[in-house]
Amino acid sequence: MLASRKRDNTKVIAGVDEAGRGSLLGPVVAAAVIMDNALLARPDIRDSKSIGPSARERVFEFIYRNATSISVGVVSHRFIDRYNILNASLEAMKKAVLGLFPQPELVLVDGIHKIPLSIPQECIKKGDKLNKLISAASIVAKVYRDRIMLAYHNDYPVYNLAKNKGYPTKEHLRMLREHGPCSLHRYTFKGVRVNGQAH
Repeated sequence: MLASRKRDNTKVIAGVDEAGRGSLLGPVVAAAVIMDNALLARPDIRDSKSIGPSARERVFEFIYRNATSISVGVVSHRFIDRYNILNASLEAMKKAVLGLFPQPELVLVDGIHKIPLSIPQECIKKGDKLNKLISAASIVAKVYRDRIMLAYHNDYPVYNLAKNKGYPTKEHLRMLREHGPCSLHRYTFKGVRVNGQAH
C-alpha cells in the first residue's frame, strides 16, 4: 500500500481522484491531496463511497485542517458534453494537481488513465480503496461536489439533487421524463431527454 506522501523521504507524493463521472448533471470534480502518512493512518480515511454523509463531512474537515496541500479542479457539464467524460475527468485532475503547493514529484492516480501532465505518475486500479492518499482525495472530491449539488438543488428542486446528486436514480430518471432536462444536465448522456428525445 502506497500510503505515505514521502515513499523514500525525498519525494513529495500526491493522491488524486474524481467524483461525478456517472452523474447526469453538473460538473465532474477532482481533488489532489498531499498529506503526511501519520495523519493518513485514521481508519475512516478510506474510499468515500464506503462512508456515510455525516462521517464523510467530519473526515473532510480533518483532511482540510491537516493536509500539507489540497487542490480541487472543477470541469463543467458543457466541457463534458463537448469533450466526453473521460477527457473531462482528466482535465479536472490536471487542474487539481497544478493547484498544489508544493508541486508533487509523483502523482498517484485512481484508475488506469494517466493525467496529461509531465509529472511522473502511477495509476492504481481501485486506488480509492487501496491507497490512503487517493482515499483522502476521493473524500475531498465527493464532499466538494455534493455541496455543489446541494446548491443546485435550491435552483432546480424538481430533480431532488440534494438526495441523488445528479445520479440516474429511478426518481431522477422519472423527473427527466416528466419535466425534461435543465440547463445543467449533460445532454450527451444516456437517460437525459432533450426536446423530447432520450440520449
